[in-house]
Amino acid sequence: MSDNIIHITPENFQQVILEQSKTTPILVAFWAEQIPESVQLRDKLATAVVPHSTQIILGLVDCQSQQAIAQQFGIQSLPTAVLVKDGQPVDGISGPQTDETLSVFLDKHLPKAEDGLLMQALQLLEAGNANEALPLLLQAQQLSSERSDIKLALADAYISLGKINDAEQLLATILMVDQDSYYQSLMAKLELAQQASNSPEIQALEQQHQSDPENAEVARSLAVQYSQVNRQEEALVLLYGLMLKDRNDSDSKRMLLDVLAALPDGDPLASKYRRKLFSMMY
Repeated sequence: MSDNIIHITPENFQQVILEQSKTTPILVAFWAEQIPESVQLRDKLATAVVPHSTQIILGLVDCQSQQAIAQQFGIQSLPTAVLVKDGQPVDGISGPQTDETLSVFLDKHLPKAEDGLLMQALQLLEAGNANEALPLLLQAQQLSSERSDIKLALADAYISLGKINDAEQLLATILMVDQDSYYQSLMAKLELAQQASNSPEIQALEQQHQSDPENAEVARSLAVQYSQVNRQEEALVLLYGLMLKDRNDSDSKRMLLDVLAALPDGDPLASKYRRKLFSMMY
């Protein structure tokens, strides 16, 4: 028997039904040997939950030997299965079931792949690691493009990485009903990031660069400022332009490689400029 299939008895009832269901859904299948359809449902559910050993527990109740438990759930007919979360029945099925109807029922309650990706990403964001969170959130968004919680976390990662335009566009798609406290905090964070990305120091260097575009020191200083406020693409444009003018410009090359190293894994911008750099050198 799989580790996530257990027999419910009076001895383990409180621990499983009342306590364990707070962290893991418990699907309780009621059966009796003299009712073949209930045995069939029990066996189908036992097969169906095996691949989900960490996501759901199947509790088996033999109604012949555990009549008190069946009565406590108010079971009136078999076959019946009841889903318990936080100590309370939240859903159930009764009567003969096909593999398809069971699959639909389980899919409704099993954690989705995007839920796991989102959870990992939120932990990384909380730890200040937006670089690693971003690819997870992009995967989650591909699986469920309209979920507001995924969009908000992705916007958070974008802001942390200086992808201000991407964050702004994503936040603009959040419906009013989903504009919760997290959304409000991100809007404030976005405004601060926008202000920081166009500081007086940057504006002064931009004016110097515009008036003296051949001054490599000014261009590199501006690239540093861009990079510090996560305007990485603009920094790369400047540094790559300097290298086009002078392939032996080791300072610009070193700075460009530093900017690329700071980008998240799989960032298209990093791939684009690594290709450009390779083409230039070889």
